[in-house]
Amino acid sequence: MAQATLTITMPEQVWIQQLSTAYPEATFRVLAAVPGSDSGFALVRIAGPNVADVVEDMRDHAQITELSLAQWSDNEVTVHFETTAPLLLFSSRESGMPIELPVEINDGEATIEVTGSRDRLAQLAEQLEQFGLQYRIEHVRERLHESQLLSERQLEVVAAAVEEGYYDTPRRCSLTELAGHLDIAKSTCSETLHRAEEAIIKRFVEDLPGLDETDSLEDQLASS
Repeated sequence: MAQATLTITMPEQVWIQQLSTAYPEATFRVLAAVPGSDSGFALVRIAGPNVADVVEDMRDHAQITELSLAQWSDNEVTVHFETTAPLLLFSSRESGMPIELPVEINDGEATIEVTGSRDRLAQLAEQLEQFGLQYRIEHVRERLHESQLLSERQLEVVAAAVEEGYYDTPRRCSLTELAGHLDIAKSTCSETLHRAEEAIIKRFVEDLPGLDETDSLEDQLASS
């Protein structure tokens, strides 16, 4: 399965883009959301210095058809509402790719995380484009379970190396001593550790930011 983090730029004609850019100091945190046939319902926590003004503008916006307060304080409010323009929800529904919650929206941009098959991610990218949602890729990688990263033998050797102090500074156990503890040849121990370290380090580097943001999601999925 592939895991991706995307930053979505909302279209100018959508209420959330208009309000979040009008109040750039406010943070819209989507706690729960569900799409309907022609609208969407969401529970959103809004935090910032002008939450009362934000809520009033939401009430007055033509794309907000229903709004009720769930929680209120001076700098934070939680609202339940219905909107006729839930473009992220529609994109998720049409592609069959659920968007992980919560989702934060600031100043016209939403950061989302999704995990699924490559085909579903490619379909999500198509739906985002069809709904006029521009996106840039912050991160995409293959999501493997730990059991798929290392073999059973590699796990055993790495675990023993950690337990015996091979990776401590200074080392409490030499490679020769580790091999003796495991009752294997020193060359076998060295090669097993090297292959395990290679897999672990490559996985770590894959998690670092810096992917080419000019590539489309489909291109990155094809090349990963």
